[in-house]
Amino acid sequence: MNKFHGTGVALITPFNADGSVDHSGLKNVIDYVISGGVEYIVSLGTTGEAATLSNDEKRSVWETTAEHNAGRVTLVAGIGGNNTAEVVRDLKNFRNKGYEAVLSVSPYYSKPTQEGIYQHYKAVAEASDLPVMLYNVPGRTSMNMTAETTLRLAHDFKNIIATKDASANFDQFNKIIRDKPEDFLLISGDDAIALPLISMGAAGVISVVGNAIPGLFSTMVRMCLDGKFIEAQPLHFSVIEIINLFFAEGNPCGVKSAMKLLDICSDTLRLPMVNVSKDTRDLILKELKKLNLVS
Repeated sequence: MNKFHGTGVALITPFNADGSVDHSGLKNVIDYVISGGVEYIVSLGTTGEAATLSNDEKRSVWETTAEHNAGRVTLVAGIGGNNTAEVVRDLKNFRNKGYEAVLSVSPYYSKPTQEGIYQHYKAVAEASDLPVMLYNVPGRTSMNMTAETTLRLAHDFKNIIATKDASANFDQFNKIIRDKPEDFLLISGDDAIALPLISMGAAGVISVVGNAIPGLFSTMVRMCLDGKFIEAQPLHFSVIEIINLFFAEGNPCGVKSAMKLLDICSDTLRLPMVNVSKDTRDLILKELKKLNLVS
């Protein structure tokens, strides 16, 4: 599981002005985050605006990502949803070479019980040819996947290898880390708490901010994994404000604004997401200047 230790980046999907996928911009983003030293990339998670892409567009993004990555870092594909039968079908039809795991979000909107969540992931695990990472993000799904459900899945299915947890529930984190199988990974789904979670035993983070500041953030995460928490604290605190700004008006609106300011790709979004306000953009620019990323 070492390939999933460290910083994974939930990659944005750049769009052209007409709303089509910008494959040239996507290549720029891939090169930028890899040059920043991140350990792996997640293609078409929530930050990649996967919910607004057609199946053909998803396939093209996965293909471009795998081809341009060319084996440089580990790749994870985001394949999830609230229609279990459709997720199972998507998993069985997934043919993109170069990916080593699947990140699958807990079912949203329907608000299933814990047994419903378990049965959903049971179907996912049985359908997937790749190892599966769970993704618990109750702020988006409106239903928390409890520690008990996470641990039940981790113990029952060998190909469920990790959970990305964005619940901000430290009692839950404690239970998962204490009672999980030895090789099962807890991965932070929240940039702002990566440091304390790693101190508890988390394997790292799947990051949004890593799109824009991959070098600084992945350095901080590696220092934490090496037990150098005191040395990592200045880096941790230096990025808290920009993390907050990235989520102030919705994700990936803030991070896409930063990527345009960094001249990596456009900040075009698909509705219902819209660009951040001028005030937020100006604050993001101010933080990028503080971090010496723009002049």
